[in-house]
Amino acid sequence: MPRKEELDRILTPNAKDRTLELHNVSRSFGATVALDDVSLTIASGEIICLVGQSGCGKSTLLRMIAGVDTVDGGRILLNDQEISGPAHFVEPEDRKIGFVFQDYALFPHLTVEQNIQFGLKRRSKQEAAARTADVIAHIGIAHLKGRYPHMLSGGEQQRVALARALAPQPDILLMDEPFSNLDRGLREKVRDETLSLLRGLGTTVIMVTHDPEEALSAGDRVVLMKAGKIVQAGSGYDLHDRPVSPYAAEFFCAFNRISGVYRNGHVETAIGRFAQVLDARDGTPSMLYIRPQGITVSRGPGDFSGEVKNRMFLGEVEQLAIAVKGLEQPLQVRTMHRLPSGIETVGLTVLPDSWLVFPAA
Repeated sequence: MPRKEELDRILTPNAKDRTLELHNVSRSFGATVALDDVSLTIASGEIICLVGQSGCGKSTLLRMIAGVDTVDGGRILLNDQEISGPAHFVEPEDRKIGFVFQDYALFPHLTVEQNIQFGLKRRSKQEAAARTADVIAHIGIAHLKGRYPHMLSGGEQQRVALARALAPQPDILLMDEPFSNLDRGLREKVRDETLSLLRGLGTTVIMVTHDPEEALSAGDRVVLMKAGKIVQAGSGYDLHDRPVSPYAAEFFCAFNRISGVYRNGHVETAIGRFAQVLDARDGTPSMLYIRPQGITVSRGPGDFSGEVKNRMFLGEVEQLAIAVKGLEQPLQVRTMHRLPSGIETVGLTVLPDSWLVFPAA
């Protein structure tokens, strides 16, 4: 686990760059704790991805920030002004926070242009029309402005929802699973275009996603949650390459798990000794985690050998299930190296820096 001062540094950018601050925010629904003492600071122009298993609290946190739900404890500040707390609550329409919903929530009886204008009622008609025209041009949907939502594709609806959220010029944009309703190929294209646009505008974004790959690739920082708490926060590389717990490791990558015992700076297993410094005593039961792509396969000798039990062709890679003496479960290996058919016994080598060790639960 990172030390407290290191975690504070990751979670708290420089004060001059702060846009949003969460201080010990908590929320419960009856006996269910949805948020448990959450603290986080988000810098101006930063894109944050909130990720975690269903029910971890990420969507609840988004609702707290938007003001559609209230906090039980703690404070939320936007640009140094308290918007939620024990003594003060700013209504959602007064927070200058935009929201893109998972289902886009476009008004079916309004045209694209009218949908975008909907959030500009506090402006004069002339100002609202000018702002709407500007957003439509910026996002490139002028050809859609007279259409109704049912006449739009999923990608077009997503762009209109984004335009509507950006029209009032919010200080921060919240996005709840904004690309999950799109087919995979379209999802990647629309996501890349959307995030490129938001980065170009310098928009501060908090995006909820359940997709580990999307979180790793989309955010400047990734915030992983579990049971209402922040487990780890940092860059995508931090969370993928340097997870602080088994939960964090397995959320972003499949692993082979191999039991072992920790002694003298190594974990001893049925397939060898692996160097790893743990805050643990010698003799502590430990678990070795090896990535499927961190094991090389050859027809010649390796550090140990195994018998190929199953092969699954996945296109760029082939996944092999390999039985190894002393292991209860076959190793899952992903390789771009094509083994000839009929090969049964193979040599296996674990690549450096492709494993993690944690004390056994």
